[in-house]
Amino acid sequence: MRVFDALPEARLEFLGNVEAQLAPAHALLDAPFGGRLIVDVTAARVEGPRLKASLAGTAAADWVTVSADGGSGALDVRATLKTDDGALIFSEYRGRVQFDPGGVHPVFVSPRYETGDARYAWLNGLQCIGKGISNARERWLRYRLYAVV
Repeated sequence: MRVFDALPEARLEFLGNVEAQLAPAHALLDAPFGGRLIVDVTAARVEGPRLKASLAGTAAADWVTVSADGGSGALDVRATLKTDDGALIFSEYRGRVQFDPGGVHPVFVSPRYETGDARYAWLNGLQCIGKGISNARERWLRYRLYAVV
């Protein structure tokens, strides 16, 4: 174990709060490779010290693969963000959701970002994580976003 003692500790840097509004899910529960929920993102906002952005356009969705027992899902999200000062940022992430009968689901995400705008180039090398909740009845998602540094 001494080899691992020399490795740097990971720490988290807060990037912002994320909130998204979701459309009703399209359910393909009998798909041959697992149940699917396709959920369009209708609005999104990131509010943080260095990043303030909203959803750009309408090509944004989560393609959820539902577990065999229906208790959890694997997230697969793509969206484009536009910062308040006009930069475009591509966002993609995987994650997990634990479905809760009460309709409020714990969510864990691992976003990555890409941009050609020099003002936000610092995002290109980050691995991020987030933890939050999704409300199926009210169709929203909220999580805190962190960079692993």
